[in-house]
Amino acid sequence: MAELRFDNRVVVVTGGGAGLGRAYALLFASRGASVVVNDLGGGRHGDGKSSQAADNVVAEIKRNGGRAVADYNSVVDGAKIIKTAIDTFGRVDVLVNNAGILRDRSFAKMTDDDWDLIQSVHVKGAFKTTQAAWPYFCKQNYGKVIFTTSNSGLCGNFGQSNYSTAKMGLVGLTKTLAIEGAKKNISVNVIVPTAASRLTEDILPPDLFQQLKPELIAPIVFWLCHEKCNETGSIIESAIGLVRKCDIVRSPGSVVRKNLNDLVTPENVQEKWSDVVDMTSAKRSNNMEEIVGDLMNVIDELQSGVSTKKSGDAIYNNYNSQDAILYALGVGATVQNPSDLRYLYENHENFSLLPTYYVIYGAAGCMTSSILNDSIPQIQINPTNALHGEQYLEVFKKLPTEAKVKTVYKVVDVVDKGKGAVIIVQHDTFDAVSKEQLTTGQISIYIVGAGGFQGKRTSPHIVPTIDPPNRKPDAFVTQKTSEDQAALYRLSGDANPLHIDPNISVMAGYKKPILHGLCSLGFSARHVLNTYADGDPSLFKAIKVRFSKPVYPGETLRTDMWQQGNRIHFQTSVVETNTAVITGSYIDLFDVKSKKLPLPTNLTPTTINSNNNDLQSNAIFGAMRDYVKANLEQVKKINAIFLYNITVKGNPAAEWTLDLKKGDVYKGKPTSGKVDTTLTIEDSDMMGIATGKINPQQAFMVGKLKISGNIMLTQKLKTLMETYKAKL
Repeated sequence: MAELRFDNRVVVVTGGGAGLGRAYALLFASRGASVVVNDLGGGRHGDGKSSQAADNVVAEIKRNGGRAVADYNSVVDGAKIIKTAIDTFGRVDVLVNNAGILRDRSFAKMTDDDWDLIQSVHVKGAFKTTQAAWPYFCKQNYGKVIFTTSNSGLCGNFGQSNYSTAKMGLVGLTKTLAIEGAKKNISVNVIVPTAASRLTEDILPPDLFQQLKPELIAPIVFWLCHEKCNETGSIIESAIGLVRKCDIVRSPGSVVRKNLNDLVTPENVQEKWSDVVDMTSAKRSNNMEEIVGDLMNVIDELQSGVSTKKSGDAIYNNYNSQDAILYALGVGATVQNPSDLRYLYENHENFSLLPTYYVIYGAAGCMTSSILNDSIPQIQINPTNALHGEQYLEVFKKLPTEAKVKTVYKVVDVVDKGKGAVIIVQHDTFDAVSKEQLTTGQISIYIVGAGGFQGKRTSPHIVPTIDPPNRKPDAFVTQKTSEDQAALYRLSGDANPLHIDPNISVMAGYKKPILHGLCSLGFSARHVLNTYADGDPSLFKAIKVRFSKPVYPGETLRTDMWQQGNRIHFQTSVVETNTAVITGSYIDLFDVKSKKLPLPTNLTPTTINSNNNDLQSNAIFGAMRDYVKANLEQVKKINAIFLYNITVKGNPAAEWTLDLKKGDVYKGKPTSGKVDTTLTIEDSDMMGIATGKINPQQAFMVGKLKISGNIMLTQKLKTLMETYKAKL
């Protein structure tokens, strides 16, 4: 893996003269950053002032060949610190708010000075310094901010009411600035470090204190500040090499009145209190919109009687290694692919369960429990009218290859789409023995004919799909499904007759049984893991998909992939019809670990390279460009824009634009104007036409040359075709 660098970046570290700040500054500088080492040089109680601390770190950086400058201002004068960065290095890219002091005292004995000084340094200091850097981040459309909280803030600690208040305040600041900075590509996170420092030397046990080296935390802050890291708005805890994400969670709660006209009595609260504090199915509080949405759901429920908080349905399942293998076969795993063997052989040294296995519990619970009918009691739901719309799954650890699990289901919302209804079901799966949560998921089910009950039209609870970047895929994988794929996949638990019974499928409007959407999801997930995780399922974190069109068993799936940090966007299409069947989808990985694998031809991942110089057709377009430049007046009479899609073995390889309005030929889509005619052709066939070996009319008739738009305009390209032949 390539070394992560900070070349041409400027990093400001407050409190950089010792402890964590010093470790941060040294690491950033060693990887190419120019560093502003800020330190007032006072004691841990906020008294005194000295330039020595910052000067020593700067000297150490310079001795090691790095670039750094010292700054001695108080963080309350944060604008001066940022000015040092701008005056010295001309920019600022990263701000690590690390400066802090302690004034421990029991709450009863806390003085105003003890309280105010802590708030001033920790909260106001972080505010002032970040506010000074913010305009620069916005202008350059890039910035990284780190705040520093503490377990005292998250959990409380005796004698630190002032400190814990300030530290929890920084969590709120992080959450808000992450929202405000998103449109300007500004990432904001808060670190929860436990390290040996002057602030912890008489708080922690000596044996633990010796192991809490700041150098073990610095790389985590380094990664959060790197341009490849997409994390924002997160609370990241770290100590002795252990890193984990913390979150604020809420229980599902309980409504303690039956309708809007009822009052709430203390006895109501007493009766429901066990449900109120039950954290078994707790979930994260992602944003204010979701919290407001929850409250609006309660109002809707009390008004209409439609339950949007149905919970308590639970299903127990046992699975073993044979179930794991059967699922892998059902989603296309094959012994032809060396990376798949870990899913197919129980004695393999890395025998693993495909993490998407747990999506089957979402569908199975919705089919076998009463949860769907209970959510819209006035309508009896027909399973053949239930369509799987979207699916989300997040795993919290590497999943065991055999286990007894409990899945708890909860309808979190019901959306009225007029002609139908969308029921959003959360499914949380736990190890039935240890009670440890293994996964959480969300399934959106569209019920045809169930709408029109005057319900809400949208929901804040749906985990959103995200369109891929606006560029060609970075990689793709194609794989043909089997005619028996649905019959095989249904053995993993999804027994909906729509996927096996021809009579049922015709009644539902399909010419024959269709493939399960979750089966196509499994194919796509394998393709992504093989391409970007070296086939390692432990790197899988989460998946979100939207099912757009049906797939018929026997069709060929192509998974197009785009990498953005640890998020892999993907879109899956049927090759035979060039129809997108899974859209707006992504997989989050804990780490990216790409490796070329010797795969069979029907599975080989092919990297898309828009600058591919190996295509034969490049020479053809080069000759065309020369002719156009030499005969501008003649070609402009054609007055049309042509787009050529060049393929290799049916997969996109390059695009070329013939802009005969402006008189230009170049690689890529048109930079201006509307395409009049689009031509799609294999690279080798393009060469055949150019050299006269293939007749273009015959190529069009047999489907080798596909033309859309104004077909008649292609007749005007004859002169250019002759030019190709002469030059080649």
